[in-house]
Amino acid sequence: MIYQGNSLSASLLEDGIAEVVFDAAGSVNKFDQQTVSELNELCAALEANGEVKGALVRSNKGAFIVGADITEFNGLFALPEQEVLSWVAKTSKVFDRFEDLPFPTLAAINGFALGGGCEMTLACDFRLADSSARIGLPEVKLGLMPGFGGTVRLPRIIGADNALEWMTSGRDKKPEQALSDGAVDAVVAPDKLRDAALAMLKQAIAGKLDWQKRRTQKTSPLSLNANESMMSFATAKAMVSAVAGRHYPAPHMMVDTVAKAAGLDREGALKLENEGFVALSKTDAATAQIGIFMADQLVKSKGKKQAKAASKEIKQAAVLGAGIMGGGIAYQSAVKGTPTVMKDIRQDALQLGLNEAAKILGKGMERGKVDARTMAATLNNIVPSLEYSAIKDADVVIEAVVENPKVKAAVLKETEQSVAADTIICSNTSTISINSLADALEKPERFCGMHFFNPVHKMPLVEIIRGEKTSDETIAAVVAFSLKMGKTPIVVNDCPGFLVNRVLFPYFAGFSQLLLDGADFVAVDKVMEKLFGWPMGPAYLLDVVGLDTADHAAGVMADGIPERMQRIQQDPIQSLYQAGRLGQKNAKGFYDFGVDKRGKPTKAPSAEAYKLINIEHQEFDAEEVIARLMIPMANEAVRCLEEGIVGSAAEADMALLYGLGFPPFRGGIFRYMETLGLQNFVALADKYASLGPIYQITDGLREMAASGKSYFA
Repeated sequence: MIYQGNSLSASLLEDGIAEVVFDAAGSVNKFDQQTVSELNELCAALEANGEVKGALVRSNKGAFIVGADITEFNGLFALPEQEVLSWVAKTSKVFDRFEDLPFPTLAAINGFALGGGCEMTLACDFRLADSSARIGLPEVKLGLMPGFGGTVRLPRIIGADNALEWMTSGRDKKPEQALSDGAVDAVVAPDKLRDAALAMLKQAIAGKLDWQKRRTQKTSPLSLNANESMMSFATAKAMVSAVAGRHYPAPHMMVDTVAKAAGLDREGALKLENEGFVALSKTDAATAQIGIFMADQLVKSKGKKQAKAASKEIKQAAVLGAGIMGGGIAYQSAVKGTPTVMKDIRQDALQLGLNEAAKILGKGMERGKVDARTMAATLNNIVPSLEYSAIKDADVVIEAVVENPKVKAAVLKETEQSVAADTIICSNTSTISINSLADALEKPERFCGMHFFNPVHKMPLVEIIRGEKTSDETIAAVVAFSLKMGKTPIVVNDCPGFLVNRVLFPYFAGFSQLLLDGADFVAVDKVMEKLFGWPMGPAYLLDVVGLDTADHAAGVMADGIPERMQRIQQDPIQSLYQAGRLGQKNAKGFYDFGVDKRGKPTKAPSAEAYKLINIEHQEFDAEEVIARLMIPMANEAVRCLEEGIVGSAAEADMALLYGLGFPPFRGGIFRYMETLGLQNFVALADKYASLGPIYQITDGLREMAASGKSYFA
């Protein structure tokens, strides 16, 4: 044994090959600080051993190395800038040390080699992947850039253009793409990986493969002339600006760093990378995106734990109510392999639901993401029916009929009489109380809410709503089914609007009041999209949701929480709805919708909408627009947490991210408040407190701010 650590070891094989094996104590290999320290010690041991002629690096896990240990980032990045720089420079020098070993090195890549794992392979002279490999530098998704030499080595191996596409997109690559780009030297079957790697390394030791030339290429300036350099980086900057925009500094920093480092050797280029990494580590975007990663891990872990407790497996499903939403739910269940009955009272509705599923599949085929076999299997898994008898064998029934409590209650009652005693019954409702709907059932313990978001196949969130009488077994089975459907389930307790819509409607109320005070809805949309970062401003979002739907839901919220969500007099949303303007569904709302000569959708501010609102316009600065919309949303999220509607700030953040498209660079509503600083948020809310209850903060939040506490502690 040459070296033995807790996470990696090295032993000497025949022919002078040192086999370096990553095998951490957990389920995956990560580059935590301990592992980096061990890698440095390993390098010293290899340098001191005169028998070593080459080194093979591989993993004993199902994946090579999944990246850095992100759980260490918050503590590290809270250090002074100089200390963070010292840490990343010291760490990257360890990778340099491995790259500089006086013999050829080869990485045998199985499964994920991401982030620091990918950078470990780049420090080797050769890379061999098996067909399971996924290789990439996803740091941009955390608001960061590679910090262990990735921006230096990858451009010198596969070219600056390819490297910038890899890094700025953050997408991992399948082995065929990695081979085509030149990131790996060959791809073999998993059972051939170690033998093929040893054979290739022996060729390098024998001088048949020029490893010194490869190493020189990685440590030298990029081989670009002035024109090539100008064109390459100008194109990259334009693409990043178009895709990432102003709110995500990481991809811009990557392009600038690689461009500035193009004429430098490894040492100079690595210094620029270190400095860029540290600068990004101190940005709000990085804090937010790392927070999203941690929150996502918490939500997934909680979901898996709940699913493991399920005693009932969902082998067959049923959806009541076809149409767009029902068809989307049936599609999502069927495409993930669960046979699903789609029941309605009208044949034309069933056809609409089937058409919806076929349309989704057709678009998938056009993009090459769905093959004919998947399309056929999915459509075969959807069984349309007009009869309740068709659902008698279902393990779960999801009611998705019109958003009317009397209609839903009647359908649920009839459903219970048509299914087995242990069949789980769910309601896909966006606002109606699960407890009130449960009154229609003889066995409310097997009933819960299952709130999907439209379009179902794209939106990752499912809100699972626990009623007062819902059993733990029911929740566990529905969580497991949601995961099987490929969704992210978040369990919340029953209340008007549940979590997502409960925090959304105060945002809409703030918007309505702002319009009544003279704001231009186009200007408001522009601020909330371009400056705050929402995918749609409030007027556009209301048009997409449907002004009839929004008006109905506002009524439900007003009845449920009258002390804060009473209807606004002369509400512009209600005015447009009563004038027959429903939004996109009838091509007229705040905006008029149509198509241009090429058939592309168009959207133009409606003159009629302005007349119906009938308020003289006033100018509002962007900060006031943002404050008047976001304070009500944040306040209601705080109340949901304090009342136990949602289990944690992290779950609330992920629900808004996955359910509403909350801007990822802001990290979620609680992360947004903490980025502002809770004391600053309290002061801002107090400034607008006279506007009404939705602007008035809770005593709990005031105490949190005064005592310097965090929602993520």
